[in-house]
Amino acid sequence: MHLLHSLCRLPAPAGNEAALTQFVLDYVRQQQHAWRHQPQIIADERFQDCILLVFGKPRTAVFAHLDSIGFTVRYGRQLVRIGGPQAEAGYRLVGKDSQGEVDCTLTVDEETGELGYAFHRDIDRGTELTFYCDFRETATTVQSCYLDNRLGVWNALRLCETLEDGIIAFSCWEEHGGGSVAYLAKYIYETYGVRQALISDITWVTEGVHAGQGCAISLRDSLIPRRAYVNRIRAIAVDSGIPHQLEVEGSGGSDAKELQHAAAPWDWCFIGAPEDHVHSPDELVDKRDIASMLALYQELMQKL
Repeated sequence: MHLLHSLCRLPAPAGNEAALTQFVLDYVRQQQHAWRHQPQIIADERFQDCILLVFGKPRTAVFAHLDSIGFTVRYGRQLVRIGGPQAEAGYRLVGKDSQGEVDCTLTVDEETGELGYAFHRDIDRGTELTFYCDFRETATTVQSCYLDNRLGVWNALRLCETLEDGIIAFSCWEEHGGGSVAYLAKYIYETYGVRQALISDITWVTEGVHAGQGCAISLRDSLIPRRAYVNRIRAIAVDSGIPHQLEVEGSGGSDAKELQHAAAPWDWCFIGAPEDHVHSPDELVDKRDIASMLALYQELMQKL
């Protein structure tokens, strides 16, 4: 879990993913010699802070978003949300502005619900603040801020170790409206003819999806993937014997929303480990679900 710990510690709130992008690029360049196959690395100003890794003759693309939730400093010690973070008074927030490092406390006005911060000085307006990373690992679980979606990024990077044919796409802005997958999908479809995707992201522990019973294959959330494609994935999962669960939700979304709305016939399916304490500093995932997620992605990228 050393790689996951490193990923969780790097701040990358939506819109400011550059530091994590550089970390991933450095990791790929350092590690790719040990992978079974070496990818073409595409990372330039055409794609802002996104990264594409192209292996062999790709048939399927895996999308994993780099960004996280957080907060932006407004005026008069006010904060505004980046995405949908949980906001409880006392949460420890960190960042950096022109005056130096920031380590402050989240405040919540009991009457208005307005968010703010407690710190010994004013923080520059526009500064991004993220949850302080307290990474906790046991024999059976990992717990930290930003497992959503650093765990999806971890899964994609581990998948690279054995991947022969496929595309790994690291996207930005997913937590705050998206935007990058539209141009990534257009380039992938027009350049490689790839039009089927897996979404490497993290879902929720609910009354129907339980920790420790395998990663979740989502049959739907606020959007509905094409059933024929999902049925192919389900058949491969069943034949593999890899533990998994089926998820049905009426809300929520992912990078898939831009594939669904693309002017190209993209098929997609969200597959991810479930976590508890979603969008808080204490996101919790069972290691069995992490293992099943990686194993299922390895199987699907071979057989889809």
